Amino acid sequence: MLKLAFPCFLILLLASCGPAPENSSATDATIIDSATIDRHLAELASDRYGGRLPFSEGETLTLNYLEKELKALGLSPGNGNSYRQEVPMVEITGTPAESIGLKTRNGNLLWALGSDYVTYSEKAQEENMVAQSDLVFAGFGIVAPEYGWNDYAGMDVTGKTVVVMVNDPGYYTEDTTLFKGKEMTYYGRWDYKFAEAARQGAAACLIIHEKGAAGYPWFVVESSWSGTRLTLEDDGSPKLDVAGWISLDAAKKMFTATRPDISGWFGLATKTDFKAIPLNTQLNTRVKNELRRDKSYNIIATLPGAERPEEYIVYTAHWDHIGVGPAVNGDSIYNGALDNASGTAQLLSIAEAYSQLPEPPARSVVFLFVTAEEQGLWGSDYYVKNPVYPLANTVANINIDGINPIGPAKDLTITGLGHSEMDALAGAEAEAQGRYVQADPEPEKGYFYRSDHFNFAKAGIPVLYATGGYEHATLGQAYAKKQQDEFVANRYHQPSDQYAPGEWPLGGAVQDGELLFNIGWKLATGERWPAWDKGSEFFVERGR
Repeated sequence: MLKLAFPCFLILLLASCGPAPENSSATDATIIDSATIDRHLAELASDRYGGRLPFSEGETLTLNYLEKELKALGLSPGNGNSYRQEVPMVEITGTPAESIGLKTRNGNLLWALGSDYVTYSEKAQEENMVAQSDLVFAGFGIVAPEYGWNDYAGMDVTGKTVVVMVNDPGYYTEDTTLFKGKEMTYYGRWDYKFAEAARQGAAACLIIHEKGAAGYPWFVVESSWSGTRLTLEDDGSPKLDVAGWISLDAAKKMFTATRPDISGWFGLATKTDFKAIPLNTQLNTRVKNELRRDKSYNIIATLPGAERPEEYIVYTAHWDHIGVGPAVNGDSIYNGALDNASGTAQLLSIAEAYSQLPEPPARSVVFLFVTAEEQGLWGSDYYVKNPVYPLANTVANINIDGINPIGPAKDLTITGLGHSEMDALAGAEAEAQGRYVQADPEPEKGYFYRSDHFNFAKAGIPVLYATGGYEHATLGQAYAKKQQDEFVANRYHQPSDQYAPGEWPLGGAVQDGELLFNIGWKLATGERWPAWDKGSEFFVERGR
């Protein structure tokens, strides 16, 4: 899922299209070619690829294209004699009930599919029923011993439907001592909440959507959570019969109808002594599934190291998007130009720069294009659990999820600033480009947990997820913010996320591409093993 910080999609003829000044950290051959980015982006984001959904003809075209381009660069297949890593998955096409009826003590309440809720089933079976299930408001649905927090304490939710809030308690209170204050932790993410509800034995979990807390409007929930979804083959972990979201309006009506004796629900949930509240209501619903088991693929290419080929720098970008969906203004192809044809194109341009080096670096450099990021970071999850290259020998991960499409930037924004020494490496390269480093100014949206580097971080590998775009080099912050707001409102996960050759000023993409190249190049030519900061939730001693 793209970090929503680098929007454009207006034809910005007044913005600078030239490349950023060359970073002298490496040779002249390292300059990122904007024409390369433009060519790959125009191809992968075209209608021909149908939105690049795994298990579709768009996947076949994308895999063939990536293989052809990587082979042309002279890069070695990354998985033995193959550029492909099989990722066994299940395609689940769910058909939820058209409405959900709630039987409350104060009358019945009817929710409509789409406007009030979206649901799907995590279980790979043909029908999943939730019958006469008691509703329980479980606050944020969090069990976090290190924060002294347990929303399920004293409440057995076996077979019940839990209703929970998105994000963390600290977001709503802005209390810096409560979790991480405004900054979202992993406990605030939807995938954690579903997983915890399943561990608690719940039959279903519904998350209350709120635009600010979620980081995206309701139409993103509708487009992303409807129709076909993919998941990895069953790993034996608990699964919900039904998972989904309800709109804020639907939640308010539910609270009013079920427990009119209680007010200030969200405030109650932020209290450290909160206890889950039965809603004296039963819910019945079902999801029917059509199942298809197949394999998707990660694409892996490698530049073998000259001196220490058993040590690896891994670059990642996800090649997938969400395919064909509900038509918007007559267009049903969700091209995913910025998200993430652009990141894929930028990584290909970085691979090109490495392939043109007169000599390979000491360490090996791996270019990993992962599948099914939009479905739950599944391609990177599978790679980390089934690594082609030992994780103990993986020095770092550099992830790309969307370019800066508005032109050169003054900033380098690091999502997850403060986790590891990767920040210092990025800071030095930014300074060489005349840029400043800042933390993500929207930490409440949890971007650190929403792209493929997160799976590497969970596995103990220091990561970098950084790009410019919050302050345009000449047009400033207000201009960049205006483009961001336009993208979030009108294009994110919509058919309008499109690209035509030469449409965006790519100076910012070149600028970031050179920076990311140079960071990887310095790691690949040196002996440094970046360390975790001891305050990071991912801190491990790396033994180097």
